Amino acid sequence: MKKRLYEIIFEADTRGGRLFDLVLIFLIFASIVIVMLESVPGNSEQMTMWLQDAEWVITILFTIEYILRIWVVQKPFAYIFSFYGIIDLLAILPSYIGLFVAGTHMFIILRSLRLLRVFRVLKLTRYVQESSKLWQALRASGKKISVFLFFILILVTILGTVMYIIENPYNSGFSSIPRSVYWAIVTLTTVGYGDIAPVTVVGQFLASVIMILGYSIIAVPTGIVTSEMAQKKSGTSSNTQVCPRCLKDDHQDGAVYCSRCGEKLN
Repeated sequence: MKKRLYEIIFEADTRGGRLFDLVLIFLIFASIVIVMLESVPGNSEQMTMWLQDAEWVITILFTIEYILRIWVVQKPFAYIFSFYGIIDLLAILPSYIGLFVAGTHMFIILRSLRLLRVFRVLKLTRYVQESSKLWQALRASGKKISVFLFFILILVTILGTVMYIIENPYNSGFSSIPRSVYWAIVTLTTVGYGDIAPVTVVGQFLASVIMILGYSIIAVPTGIVTSEMAQKKSGTSSNTQVCPRCLKDDHQDGAVYCSRCGEKLN
């Protein structure tokens, strides 16, 4: 029975596994909708009671699922302290804390973390290889993007300082260098809040240059990641099997043993 439950809970190649994932996705989004509705002011007492009851039903179902996940794996602590294990625990913890601690409204952000559980379901699909390639491209681009961000930090500091020198005498809102750097960041990223604006001709000209420069700078990180993805060669197809011992996923089709620990796969 443990083996059968393991295949249903951790894998998605079977009919039962796919159905379990669909139910899990429904519960996750239902819990997020409940969190949103609870934050709406002016809810009636009946509506509040209904939302609380629905929240407890979902919490109990998540608790049962969490206990079953611990029960079916060979190394429970490996799951408990894994990324998804911690997210699963945080998905049910706020409701139980609320039984003993008053004023737990701040824990609403922890309940919102339930949405991260969708990645567990999305991870166990035929698109796992594509998501793996994207993650590898992001990791390979890390150093280049870090250098790029450091350059941007230097650039906005210089531009903000220049704007402070130009606009400060005219009381146009550039009252300090940090505030001017904030304006440079907002302008360079083409957000443009409009709370600060240059009034001099030179300042407006510099602002125009920064705006145009912002369009080209935004494309740089995208080009870096795209270049790394283009260099990745397509590998063999992977499946949704998860090792029952070490919980490694993304095994190749036809794999009999785990590529990490050597455990026999289901």
